[in-house]
Amino acid sequence: MSGSDPGKPVIQVKDLKKYYNGTDIKALDGVSMDIYKGEVVVIIGPSGSGKSTFLRSLNLLERPTSGTILFEGQDITSPKTDINKLRQKMGMVFQHFNLFPHMTILDNMTLGPRKLLSMTKPSAEAKAKELLKKVALEDRANAYPSQLSGGQKQRIAIVRALCMSPDVMLFDEPTSALDPEMVGEVLDVMKVLARSGMTMVVVTHEMGFAREVGTRVVFIDQGKILVSDTPDKVFENPDNERLKTFLAKVL
Repeated sequence: MSGSDPGKPVIQVKDLKKYYNGTDIKALDGVSMDIYKGEVVVIIGPSGSGKSTFLRSLNLLERPTSGTILFEGQDITSPKTDINKLRQKMGMVFQHFNLFPHMTILDNMTLGPRKLLSMTKPSAEAKAKELLKKVALEDRANAYPSQLSGGQKQRIAIVRALCMSPDVMLFDEPTSALDPEMVGEVLDVMKVLARSGMTMVVVTHEMGFAREVGTRVVFIDQGKILVSDTPDKVFENPDNERLKTFLAKVL
C-alpha cells in the first residue's frame, strides 16, 4: 500500500450494518474495513449497493444500526464522542457543492476555520487564497457561487474542506452532478491531492480515476464487500463473477 502507515489504521470499521424497515432493507450488511494513512480507497459498485451509505457512516451522517467505527483510535459510534469535533478532521465533498449562495467564495472558505478552529480572519484568508491558487481559481475569491461553473464550484468545495486541515477526505460521487466536460478538472484536483499523501475515501463511477489513483479498489454489492484489492487485480484480472458483470457494463 503506497504511502500508507504500517501502524494502526486511521479508520477501522468493524461489522457495520445499516438496516431500514426492520431488517427488510440491508443497506450495509456486515462491512469491515481498515483504512491506513496515505491510502486512496476507491469504492465502486452498482447504484443502491451501499457505497454512499458506507461513506456517510464514516462521519455519522448516516447512523449505523450496529457495528463500530474507530477514527484515529476513537470509537465515533459511542454516545460520549463529540462527533462535531471529529468531523473537523474529516473533510467531506458531496455530489452537490453546498456553497452558501449569499457569501463570496472567500467567505465560504473561511467561515469554518474562523468559527470552528478560531483562526483569525487574516490567517484564514491567507490559507484560503493559497488553496485557491492551487486550483487555479485565485481570481474568483470575491465572486459568488452563482458566477461559477459546476466544475469550479466543486473545486471550491474541495479546497473549502481542505481549509480545515483534515486528516482524511471523503468524496461522495463528487463528479456525478457535473457536465462531462467539467469532470476532468475536478478529478485533476483530486489526483494532486492524492499524490500529496492525503488519506482519501472516494465513492465514484469514474473507473479511470479508480484505476489510476486508487491504492485500493473496493467493490460493494448488496451491502457487502465482495472484492478489496489493488486496481490492477480488480480491473485487469477480476476473479469475482459479480465484479466481472459490473465491469462489463461500465467499462
